[in-house]
Amino acid sequence: MTHLRKVMLEELQLRNYSENTTRCYIRTVEDFARRFRCSPDRLGPRHIREYQAELFQKRRLSRATVAKQLAALRFFYIKTLKKAWSIAETPYPKRTHSLPAILSQEEVARLIHAAGTSFHRILLMTLYATGVRNAELTHLKVSDIDSQRMVIHIQGGKGRRDRDVMLSPKLLEELREHWRRLPRKSSPWLFPGHRWHNSDQPIDTATPRNACREAVKRAGIHKQVHPHTLRHCFATHLLEAGADLRTIQILLGHRDLKETTIYLHLSQRHLQATASPLDSLKLKGRSTQEE
Repeated sequence: MTHLRKVMLEELQLRNYSENTTRCYIRTVEDFARRFRCSPDRLGPRHIREYQAELFQKRRLSRATVAKQLAALRFFYIKTLKKAWSIAETPYPKRTHSLPAILSQEEVARLIHAAGTSFHRILLMTLYATGVRNAELTHLKVSDIDSQRMVIHIQGGKGRRDRDVMLSPKLLEELREHWRRLPRKSSPWLFPGHRWHNSDQPIDTATPRNACREAVKRAGIHKQVHPHTLRHCFATHLLEAGADLRTIQILLGHRDLKETTIYLHLSQRHLQATASPLDSLKLKGRSTQEE
């Protein structure tokens, strides 16, 4: 381990960054140094701009991914090297405002029924029933299921924030069946890894992604569906059922209510409750001559 890598790692750990973010930040700085074949402490704004352009133009990375890469470099320069960072010289990519795909409840049911295995089925059900993020799903423990209070404890979610989400009676029944199917009951993880689900480690985030991809094909759904899609469906369907935005914000673990207001744009109930101004116009019928 190089001295710079060690110092950066210590800075990340002191600020209690998650393991995933720490790994991502370290990897980004290493990639940046490899790109220019030079120690990163000898590189400056010109190299950062060139690297950013390459991420967009040659590697075709998304705006969100490039923003994460820049955040890693910004942390390295400010916190590790104690240098200034000029936003004017290294601007963040412009944020795009695209709405995610939403499945109807009928489509969600088709997706769950189309799961290739009982293990994939329970993963999809848990994602939709709780609105948890993919990484949060993979790190659920058996002890997080609180059947007395009918809640699931989400520990160390995004931003190191804990929260509780509702535990559906239907999901609880399915989780009990899932636990009975596990070949080994000593693992603390609700969804143990390995092919036979008998590992001391949890599944990785690729497993729910694969479950979604395979189920979408089998269900004949022609939409882009990822584990996060079911989180969006959870929130949108709750809003359509009458839940208020503040409750949904708490369940999703959003820091700011503004993040949650996107579901107003996705809720069918809210869209249909607003009439088009065309409907209030008194239009004359088309004449027979026009026809």
